[in-house]
Amino acid sequence: MSEVPNLSKLADGIPLDSLSQSFILDTSVPHAPNRRPNLTPSEFKQAIKNALRYFPKSLHQQLAQEFAEELRIRGHIWMPKLRPLDYPMQAYPIHYYPAKIPQARAIQMMIMNNLDPKVAQFPHELITYGGNGSVFSNWAQFHLVMKYLSEMEEDQTLVMYSGHPMGLFPSHKDAPRVVITNGQVVFNYSSKELYEKFYAMGFTMYGQMTAGSYCYIGPQGIVHGTALTVLNASRLYLQSNDLTGKVFVTSGLGGMSGAQPKAGTICGCITVVAEVDETALLKRLNQGWIKEMTRTVPETIARIKAAKANREVTSIAFLGNVVDLWEGLANEEEMLVELGSDQTSLHNPYCGGYYPAQVSYSEAKEMIANDPERFKELVQESLRRQVVAINKLTERGMKFWDYGNSFLLEASRAQADVWNPADNTKFKYPSYVEDIMGNIFSLGFGPFRWICSSCDPNDLRTTDTIAAEVITTLMNLPDCPEESKQQYEDNLKWIQRAEENKLVVGSQARILYSDALGRVEIALKFNQAIREGRISGPVVLSRDHHDVSGADSPYRETSNITDGSKFTADMAVQTVIGNSFRGATWVALHNGGGVGWGEVMNCGFGMVLDGSEDADTRAKLMLNWDVANGLARRCWSGHPYARMTIQRLMAEDTKLKVTLPNNVDENLDIPSS
Repeated sequence: MSEVPNLSKLADGIPLDSLSQSFILDTSVPHAPNRRPNLTPSEFKQAIKNALRYFPKSLHQQLAQEFAEELRIRGHIWMPKLRPLDYPMQAYPIHYYPAKIPQARAIQMMIMNNLDPKVAQFPHELITYGGNGSVFSNWAQFHLVMKYLSEMEEDQTLVMYSGHPMGLFPSHKDAPRVVITNGQVVFNYSSKELYEKFYAMGFTMYGQMTAGSYCYIGPQGIVHGTALTVLNASRLYLQSNDLTGKVFVTSGLGGMSGAQPKAGTICGCITVVAEVDETALLKRLNQGWIKEMTRTVPETIARIKAAKANREVTSIAFLGNVVDLWEGLANEEEMLVELGSDQTSLHNPYCGGYYPAQVSYSEAKEMIANDPERFKELVQESLRRQVVAINKLTERGMKFWDYGNSFLLEASRAQADVWNPADNTKFKYPSYVEDIMGNIFSLGFGPFRWICSSCDPNDLRTTDTIAAEVITTLMNLPDCPEESKQQYEDNLKWIQRAEENKLVVGSQARILYSDALGRVEIALKFNQAIREGRISGPVVLSRDHHDVSGADSPYRETSNITDGSKFTADMAVQTVIGNSFRGATWVALHNGGGVGWGEVMNCGFGMVLDGSEDADTRAKLMLNWDVANGLARRCWSGHPYARMTIQRLMAEDTKLKVTLPNNVDENLDIPSS
């Protein structure tokens, strides 16, 4: 790492002197589309008043004019003059941060990693990924949070309301240092239309999943899950572990979806990803996550044919709209694609998450702001066209799944032909969780993560070695089920090749799908290595909210809950409450997730391992609960893998006693009404 700048200014709070400077939009990074929240005159005034509360009254008249201009043009008040210019926004070694306690320094590091331009989708708008997955709502909040973290002591907790730091409150050393909620509106007001108003007025925010919980680790975080999905899709749909010469077509290279080509390469197939934003495409190309690019549909199809003929392993980024690509593939006599999906941000369909095929990317961005109704019409027309082409290909043998991005949900709202003709309450294509990953979650495996706060690649290398040793031991235990052994084997291959696949973007972080036994043992081994000096600084543990217990989402994480309870949100809420008193350093509960506002409740955590015995206790208590809660819920719904796995955990710990269902015989004669 180059010379680290002086980070002491993080403790200063809002830099009021920045407000006297002129503002010039920095064009070196991509920017979020302008929004149109359709505020009434009184709501417009209230939004400005809400923003002014962060500043002394002497500045209100000046700032009121500036905020009105920003709100009028951009649809949100981000306060760009306050964006820090004294230091590059990135993760730095933990000891450089000005906070008093290591837990607070770790959180400062994680926040800055989330906003690193190499990591974040729209860093100057504080949006990490997904079009609107925000760390904060404005830059004043960033500065206040950093100040509070710098002042925090072991008996205080920082309370975060949708990006706004409500303040430091007395607590105790075993309480979480930060408690985060995002988007917690009263249920009857959890609509997309009201969200745009609420966000513009500055009192709620879309934290997505790991953006608003300060735990995003760049596209690596989804590479592993995507690789597992593609690999298991091949096993399920193609009855093969060998993807050589097979084609996987999808779309989206911004934020998390940028992981798809790297995952496809790891799996050994030909991955074709459409992307309308040249900046996003070139970012992934320059990072080495894509091998080649094309600019026309005929060029792309010709390249697919050559790659299939030569049995190449490659990733092709098509600079254009995926609808045009799907239609081109559907019109080919030769069947060129075996697997298909979509990973555009359709939870945010009308504000930049999905672009229609009928107009150019630049025209579409203008239309979002200037003619939102027409833009919505074009999006829905485009979705219908996309589904027609996909249906043609699946009728000829292609296998397609919904990637949990609300593709099928939004397509259904556009009146596309996506309903199952045999059961009009279900989509004709499964969610990838429902069909592919649900069994993995029910075995207790999910996206466990860690970040080396030293920012030293040697520490990350050490953690990879430790994790591989733990997996090898667990998969060879005499009571390890065959189903779990397959997951261990896949993850052992992943961790052994992680460094050579060059997955790190931003912080020195790693992801590994692991079960409760693995997570606890890996954490204890990490903590021991810190204690012994083999790892040079604290390690931050986390996970994606997209996990065994992390999200209640009826069209994604809980789509394979078949007892009718998939629409409830008890699991995520209980998980975050339980994590908070079992040792998490910080916890987060969000409305929105990856499938849309009002469509999911999800939760996350961060835990700092510092080598202490106290950290051992916290890791054992919290990591076991964090997985076991979801297993218990999945077991009660009737999933046999979850029952098997939770019974194994109960045998390990006699303090764990879970209510097991008496499963009902499917042939039992039960009255229908």
